[in-house]
Amino acid sequence: MKLRLVRALQRYVLNPPIKRLFGLGVVPPGYALLETIGRRSWQPRQTPVGDGLIGDTFWIVAEHGLRAAYVRNLQAHSRVRVQVRQGRRTVWRTGTGHVLGDDDPRERQRQLARTSLNRRLNAFVVRAMGTELTTVRIDLD
Repeated sequence: MKLRLVRALQRYVLNPPIKRLFGLGVVPPGYALLETIGRRSWQPRQTPVGDGLIGDTFWIVAEHGLRAAYVRNLQAHSRVRVQVRQGRRTVWRTGTGHVLGDDDPRERQRQLARTSLNRRLNAFVVRAMGTELTTVRIDLD
C-alpha cells in the first residue's frame, strides 16, 4: 500500500515540476536527473533523483530498491546519463550503473548527508518514503 501511494505521489505531484525545471535548464538544489533506457521500450526515461555526485561517482539510494523502474532499467541497460549542476549551468555526464546489493544504503546515506544540507534532507525523505532501500553506484566516464 505504501509503495503505491508513494509512487502515485511522485509520479503525479512531485516529479513533474522538477522535470519541468530541468527542461528549462534549472537544476533544483539537491536534485539531478537520471536518464535510463527503458528495458522494454528502449526509449529514454528520465527520473529526478537526489544529487549524489562525489568526484566521478554518482550515488543513489533508491527508495524502492529493485521495484523502482529506473533500477530495473539500469539493470537491463547499464549505460546511463545524469544531468547535474556544474557552476551556473547543467551538464549531462554518461556512465555505467551498478546495483550494489551488498552495500548498506543507510550508511551510504549517512556518508552523503555529511556533505550538504540538501543531501541530509534528501536522505530524510528517502527513508520516510522508502520501502526497500538499495544503493546504486554510477561510475561516470
